[in-house]
Parts: sequence; C-alpha cells; structure tokens
Amino acid sequence: MTGNLLHDAARDYLAHLAVERGLAPNTVDAYRRDLTRYLGYLDAAGRTRPTDVTERDVEDFVLVLRTGSDGSAVLSASSAARAVVAVRGWHRFCAREGLAGEDAARSVHPPSQPRRLPKAISTDEVERLLEAASVGDGPVPLRDRALLELLYSTGARISEAVGLDVDDLDLDPERASVRLMGKGRRERVVPVGSFAVQAVEAYLVRSRPALAVGGRGTPALFLNTRGARLTRQSAWAVLRASAVRADLPVAAHVSPHTLRHSFATHLLAGGADVRVVQELLGHASVTTTQIYTQVTVDTLREVYAASHPRALG
Repeated sequence: MTGNLLHDAARDYLAHLAVERGLAPNTVDAYRRDLTRYLGYLDAAGRTRPTDVTERDVEDFVLVLRTGSDGSAVLSASSAARAVVAVRGWHRFCAREGLAGEDAARSVHPPSQPRRLPKAISTDEVERLLEAASVGDGPVPLRDRALLELLYSTGARISEAVGLDVDDLDLDPERASVRLMGKGRRERVVPVGSFAVQAVEAYLVRSRPALAVGGRGTPALFLNTRGARLTRQSAWAVLRASAVRADLPVAAHVSPHTLRHSFATHLLAGGADVRVVQELLGHASVTTTQIYTQVTVDTLREVYAASHPRALG
C-alpha cells in the first residue's frame, strides 16, 4: 500500500461493503483482489487521487484485464466482468462520498461474455430418457412419459407445458396440435407428433382420471398426485429423475430447457428452415433461434473432419 488517497478510498469502500452492506467475507475478499489489481494499474499510470482517474483509465483497465498487459493473469470474460463490477462500485462510492467530482466508470461496461451454446442431447439419449420416464406402475409414470414426449415433440418450455389445459390439445391424428402461450402472452399453435399423441392419449385415458380423484376438477392437463396442476418445479424434477434413471452422461446438467434445445437442434440438423423453427419455438426474433444453427454447424464440422479423405493433413 502506498498510503495515497486512492488506497485510502479503497480501504473505506471495502469497509463499507463489509460493515454497512454486510457482504460475506469471501465476496469482500474477491472485491479486494480486483481492486488491488486496479490500484496497481492506477499507481503505474501516476494517479494518486480518485479525482485523477478518467473514464479512459477505466476503459484501458478493462483492456488490461483481457490482455494481461500489466503482467498479471489474463482474465476470462466472466472474471473480467466481475472485476469491472468491483471497479464500478468503487467509483460510484467515491462520487457519492465526495471523493471524486464524478463517477469515472459510469459509462464503462463489462466485456461481453461469449454466448453459451444450448445443451442438447442426442436422439438416442432422448429415447433413453423417454423410456426411463415410463418405468414403474401406477398413474405417475404414464403422466411423466406424456409430459416429456410432449416437451420433445413440440419444443415447449416447461412453464408452457404445465400451463396447458386439456382443451388446449387437439389429438386428431390428421391435425394433432397444441396451443401454447409463450412469453409476452404470445400464442402459437404447434404440431404434435404421433408418439406424443399416443403417450398423451394413454395418460388421459389410464392415468389422469386416477390423479384427478383427489382434486377439485381443474382443467389442467398435467396433474400432481393431489389432483392439482403440476408445477414447473415438479416437472423439472420429473426430467431430472428420468435423466438419472436413464444414466445419461449429462444427467447432472439437465435443465428445464434440455428437451426444447434438443427439439430445435434435431430439427435444424434434419434440414428444417431456421424461420420454421423460430415459429415453433415462439421466438420473437430469428436471431434468437440462430444460436442453434451453430450447434449443427459444429456437428457437421466434426463429421466432415472424421469422414472427408482430405479434411485433415
């Protein structure tokens, strides 16, 4: 520590985080590490007071985090974003406490993080998952199989599926479809495949009446064992339990969107137009759907590299 006003202000800020805001010791330590690197950068730049620091200094520090030009480690986008949060918080504190005339970091934003590709499972893994859902006796396995079949057949969000009423389904083999209510109350009608139709029909005939006995006549399609509408959390638990039972390698990472991601990825891999998949998923913009095209391009690249005689040197 140099004893200059910058370091004094940093100590005051860390004390504020610990005492007044009550942040956990580990969180305060993380802020301390990030600010120590920032203060070292400012020291090297000849800054000694909070009023000396400019927006350009903060912007250059963000670049330093991503290049390691200060001799320290290069940070990933997520770690750099965490450091920028610490820096922004400190500058905001300095401005609020009158230690600086303005917040030099106000307009500086963390580096954008790479968009994570959706996690999809293979068609073989989907089949194993669906089979695992129907293991056991009684009405619950039939319900679970129908739920997962419908999710994979339509690409519905789990929240959309558990929000369905019986009347939202048309199971006529010639026009089988489901009416889904998506984000922003946008309604869409999505075709339902024959396997899902069979599973839902089996559930409606052989399972739902038994589950409905303890309820109050709800129109909900999917019921819990008390006869009430199945919750999103319970539906997720069904998915996770089935993934574990199927011994899927990704069982620990299965999310509520796993079957939705797989639905989109498998459609595009099979040649579906991205705008058709956009409509089926209920995306307002095709840009949102295009992230799935990267998944299929990666798959094509792997197949090409493994199969083409002159793909690799």
